[in-house]
Amino acid sequence: MTVFYWLMGVLIVGTMVPSVMFMLLYATTGEPACLQRARVLWNVSRVFALGGFNVLVWGHVAYGLWLIGRG
Repeated sequence: MTVFYWLMGVLIVGTMVPSVMFMLLYATTGEPACLQRARVLWNVSRVFALGGFNVLVWGHVAYGLWLIGRG
């Protein structure tokens, strides 16, 4: 699970930081392309975060059921 935590952390931070950077660029320059990139990266970051949370929860459910099944 440690590898999964690190992988999801890198993916989430790796998309969130550029999103913030492009949002700041949009705020300073007013360039609409920067806003579009910020939106796309923010949405990808949310997908990674929600997907990682989903895998985390269902992984624990599956592990718990496996422990119950073992007796």
